[in-house]
Amino acid sequence: MHAALNDLGDVTDKLVGVFADPGILIGIPLALLGAVFMSFGAQYQHRGVHKVERLTATAGGTGLTGGQIWNLLRRPSWVAGTVMLGLAIVCQLSALSFAPLILVQPLGAVSLVITTLLNARISGLKPTRRSLSAIGLCVAGIFVFVTIAALYATETPISDGQLITVLLILAGVAIVLTGLWLWLRTRMGALFYIVAAGIMYGFVATLAKVVLSRIRTGDFEWLTIVCIVALLTGTAIGAYFVQTAYASGPPDLVIAGLTVIDPIVAIVIGLAVLREADGAPLWAYGGFVVAGALAVTGVFQLARHHPQVISDSQEIPITRGSGEQVSPGSQRLTDAVAKVWPEPPVRDRDDPRPR
Repeated sequence: MHAALNDLGDVTDKLVGVFADPGILIGIPLALLGAVFMSFGAQYQHRGVHKVERLTATAGGTGLTGGQIWNLLRRPSWVAGTVMLGLAIVCQLSALSFAPLILVQPLGAVSLVITTLLNARISGLKPTRRSLSAIGLCVAGIFVFVTIAALYATETPISDGQLITVLLILAGVAIVLTGLWLWLRTRMGALFYIVAAGIMYGFVATLAKVVLSRIRTGDFEWLTIVCIVALLTGTAIGAYFVQTAYASGPPDLVIAGLTVIDPIVAIVIGLAVLREADGAPLWAYGGFVVAGALAVTGVFQLARHHPQVISDSQEIPITRGSGEQVSPGSQRLTDAVAKVWPEPPVRDRDDPRPR
């Protein structure tokens, strides 16, 4: 009992210490700004992908073609979304230089809430109680997961052997995911592409951290070059999966998967391969399992009960949610968004709607 109280006191001291840092006054606004950019960027990219599908008269749910990818580069809405996502990454990295992970990473989940409201406004499909509950599970689960990791994870030098292990695992994962896509692409839906993209981006985040660390210390040799190549390859594969997910699912479902799976994968790599939490107590590992399960359950529940998935998509091979009444709270939130953001500020030149 006394030991448990001491552990609780240590956790409280660490949490209080986090908020004693004046850098959070800069880090938190930057993280929130990054979440806003991510939300709008996802919405615009999703819009651009669907525009290209209409123009080419070819569905992209089984994988975008080379011609469709070329057309994406020519769509103003998609390009605007890409620029916003780039700004989101810059804001996120800048926030991490001022504030600790325990604050920055959970704030990224704000993008899920914003994207849900924006998509409800654009699609005309209001969030239901079950979809809002699923979003709550995602946000709560990832918040607890990252909080535990931030309390007990420590920065340790990464050996060449550990880095090679990460690269080999990444190569194996990329081969498996690519093989599944080639073999089952006609039966794969948004959920597969979302999970695949989240896994790839989890490795990308780990490799980016390694590359930046090695460049700062001047340790730039062949293994660092291999990491850069793997980083760019993983980013390209993840980006392709994300764009294909936009073709087969709503943007808030895509953001839900990325904000949950990406950090979980990165933290699991840190725990299992890089040994960044060897001193963590047993309850912390139990917390990882429970929080991760909650967050992933939220993604699957959102895939089942998202109103746009139910009404439009027949791609995800899992049981559909039943029809539900829209909750008054979600209606009020959507109406508030409509007053602030009545129409998208960026339009394609051939958009038929009146300006």
